[in-house]
Amino acid sequence: MTAAADAEAAANELMPLAEYLGSVLRRLRALPPLDLDLTQAHGNVLAVDVLAPHPFPAFDQAAIDGYAARWEDLAAAGRVGSHPSFGRLESGPRPVRLNVVGDLGAASWRPVRLTPGTCFSVAAGAPLPIGADVVVPVHWTDQGMAAVEILHAPRRGSGLRRAGDEVSVGQMLASAGTYVTPPLVAVFAAAGIGHVVVRPSPRVIVVATGDELVDVGRPSQPGQVVDANSHALTAAAVEAGALAYRIGICDDDPEGLRGLLEDQTLRADLIITTGGTGNGPGDMLRRVLSRRDAGRGVVDFTDVALSPGTALGFGTVGGEEVPVVCLPGEPGAALIGFEVLARPVIQLLAGAEPMFRRSVKAHLLETVSSPGGLREFRPAHVSERRGGGHTVQPLAGGPYTLSGLAGANGLLVLGERVTSAAAGSTVDVLLLDRRR
Repeated sequence: MTAAADAEAAANELMPLAEYLGSVLRRLRALPPLDLDLTQAHGNVLAVDVLAPHPFPAFDQAAIDGYAARWEDLAAAGRVGSHPSFGRLESGPRPVRLNVVGDLGAASWRPVRLTPGTCFSVAAGAPLPIGADVVVPVHWTDQGMAAVEILHAPRRGSGLRRAGDEVSVGQMLASAGTYVTPPLVAVFAAAGIGHVVVRPSPRVIVVATGDELVDVGRPSQPGQVVDANSHALTAAAVEAGALAYRIGICDDDPEGLRGLLEDQTLRADLIITTGGTGNGPGDMLRRVLSRRDAGRGVVDFTDVALSPGTALGFGTVGGEEVPVVCLPGEPGAALIGFEVLARPVIQLLAGAEPMFRRSVKAHLLETVSSPGGLREFRPAHVSERRGGGHTVQPLAGGPYTLSGLAGANGLLVLGERVTSAAAGSTVDVLLLDRRR
């Protein structure tokens, strides 16, 4: 048997990624809902449907600065050209003169009524006088104060907004699972909503493990590795919508590790560790967390058909049974592991839909090889083609180069049965939207 065949046979003993991910996600539930003040809800996911308790606008109002009038009084005014808000206009013989009987601003509150041959000067947002069914824009008049000449007559109903035109009472404003965006905050506020029920952003703790690790600020030396992972994973968790906190480095001390994790369960909804997931002599984390101690939780480590980084862990720690995701120590494998495991876990806890990043089919620009039996995620650059569709260019160095991951806007996905993908073939690409 060849070395390649040996490798593929070994890979066939690994758990398929989809099966593993499904087994993890089925064990989790979204965090309990929380009633938040509207100003604090941005970025969270709605836990319940939101219905409008009040109409918007709340009353008939002017949409523009101008003169509120009765359309019947303007019928004789000339109408020429066209206007995007007021429709097609036709030529007319002469202007119409109306008496201006008052001014109305956005803060006006006393009800007033129009009589034939009169109008009110109004500011945008002002309540409409009773009987008004049109607001003439200022630049279609001579801008008179005591009396005004209307040069052109807009359509009936132009320049105003009726109560409930945009939002009616009982209307669905947003459904459960919707992200609260700044425009949605404005809609809620305008409809009279001051609090919303949301899923809280998960609190995520990130810990790097290993005696060899040193903090940033100095170069690596033999026997020392700068801890890049905990910084990168904390940033990735924030990007995924979590409230993330970097604890830092934990040495390969079993009791110290157990104590640190149990301390963090009081303020965490999810713990992410990096390093020590393999079966090597220095992989202390796997040996410690897979020990079934009563009341302390247990983490199951699984060899998954994933490249890079086959060894992943998931379980709970502490009496609170806080979920923990254990990622490999190699930086590229840790970041890929975050994308395929930790990020969906964060999205599920937050009640977000969809849990997974968007993927597209793309035209491969370069022939690539892939390890048989493993689902490979490779950094790539995705571009939209003129006329539709996408192209994808694999980045040099593959997933084990941090510079490749830093420059990627997508991950080329090659399935377990793919050992080679030819240039020109169609492949799946996971889009890395870094704007979230």
